[in-house]
Amino acid sequence: MNILTLNCWSHTINYRLFNWEEKTVLASGTVERVALDGSFITQTAAGRENYCLEVECPDHCCAISNITSMLTDPQHGVLNDAKQITAVGHRVAHGGEKFNRSVVVDDHILDDIRQLRHLAPLHNAPNISGIEAALEFLPDIPHVLIFDTAFHLTMPEFAYIYPLPYEWYQKYGVRRYGFHGPSHLYLSRRFAALTNKPAAECNLITIHIDKGVSLCAIRKGESIDTSMGMTPLEGAVMDTRSGDIDPGITAFVMQELNLSAQEMEAVLNQKSGISGITGRHINRRQLLNAAMDGDYRAKLALEIESYRLRKYIGAYLAAVGPLDGIVFTSGTGETEWFARELVLTGLECLGILLDQEKNRAVLPDSREAKISAANSPITTYVIHSDEELVFAEDVAAILSESYHNHTDCNYTFTRPDFVPLLSAV
Repeated sequence: MNILTLNCWSHTINYRLFNWEEKTVLASGTVERVALDGSFITQTAAGRENYCLEVECPDHCCAISNITSMLTDPQHGVLNDAKQITAVGHRVAHGGEKFNRSVVVDDHILDDIRQLRHLAPLHNAPNISGIEAALEFLPDIPHVLIFDTAFHLTMPEFAYIYPLPYEWYQKYGVRRYGFHGPSHLYLSRRFAALTNKPAAECNLITIHIDKGVSLCAIRKGESIDTSMGMTPLEGAVMDTRSGDIDPGITAFVMQELNLSAQEMEAVLNQKSGISGITGRHINRRQLLNAAMDGDYRAKLALEIESYRLRKYIGAYLAAVGPLDGIVFTSGTGETEWFARELVLTGLECLGILLDQEKNRAVLPDSREAKISAANSPITTYVIHSDEELVFAEDVAAILSESYHNHTDCNYTFTRPDFVPLLSAV
């Protein structure tokens, strides 16, 4: 059984092809600059050299066509025919309150997803475009939708209801939903396996730090709170998103600068966060280099970022209760010992003791590493979160009719003998 996973953004599509019987990754790749000039596709495949090809991608339909062509290419592909793909798993950013589990798509469900587009217009729109394109090119196989928000629908009402007119929740669905669900799910299950403790007994704070940043408070294996809200804009400081701010600022600035709601939203999503503080779009390496060279605003951005994360850890420790562990993941969370050290320094009073040598020894390709001190009451890990594996697991479980929801799914990565999947070579 070959399972293709798709993660579709406005101008990028990430894909991975699993051989599920052998539990290997046959190929993975990315289509860049979809609907822009200069689009190209890169692919890493088992037994093949890494390959990059300039392609025409005016829309998601063409991008999916290029993916299937690349997977079946006689020289660089891994399949003889696209019909060898058994099923497709699609990441969907927002499932609202309706979708608390992964589902096989049909016309009615796709209509429901379209109805939710207003809750995450920057994310659900390209998700839908990718689903529609894949249904066109691969029409005779199951397509499964996996929702970012589903993992967080276990939050209690007092955690997800905002202190706003209650009618807004009733009429418009204004509430906290949260995102990065598959990532937080994976981290919670891997921590449980690594510490030989049932997931249903683990109390955790999981921290996903990339261009988007979210934290999750997990009690007994279930999400009880998360930093992102109705949209991915709320929460910690991010690459270009502001995270938490005084809501009064928006009205004040809109009046002062005569900005429309759409223009203000664009500033908060695309020109704030690290980019707003530094005054320019820079990648993490440039940010760290600038800070080391004494750039005041680069140093300030790192201090604000780590301070906000520390505050969330303290708040979530209070929300969760006695804490078993903290887990870092994703781009910055996995690769930057410096960022992890900044975040955790000063939390010794809460029982969070960092082993600096272990933390600094974590390599970028380390899949799982314990970085807490031997005498730390709270265990801290760096774990590579495999969201695409969660997608594939849900697809396989649904096809075998063994899936009910994520809370009772028998994921392979919950087992003590699980080895993180690498590409088959």
